[in-house]
Amino acid sequence: QVQLVESGGGLVQAGGSLRLSCAAALRTFSRSAMGWFRQAPGKEREFVATIDWSSSSTIYADSVKGRFTISRDNTKNTVYLQMNSLKPEDTALYYCAARGTLQPIGRLLSPAEYDYWGQGTQVTVSS
Repeated sequence: QVQLVESGGGLVQAGGSLRLSCAAALRTFSRSAMGWFRQAPGKEREFVATIDWSSSSTIYADSVKGRFTISRDNTKNTVYLQMNSLKPEDTALYYCAARGTLQPIGRLLSPAEYDYWGQGTQVTVSS
């Protein structure tokens, strides 16, 4: 059974930092692209970042580029999202997702491209 568990969310002031973690019980984790998405109340789930299986390629949404960093540790089956210079508009429920089959990460910008999802961790940025 596949399970993704996010942690690290919380309440932070604007300009602050948080580091999200996603622990994956996924047998194929070391061969799976991983992504982070977020969803604010009343809005659609939106792409944040993705990383390929080997950490050689990453893609970021324009809104977080230069502030967020996605990384992974295949020895720990964990993917991370380091979030710096947080803004109130970053407030959302953050989800990690796994792609079960190989696909170039350039195609993995839509929630529909991912096979497995966590339950989410809330990030709230106060102004």
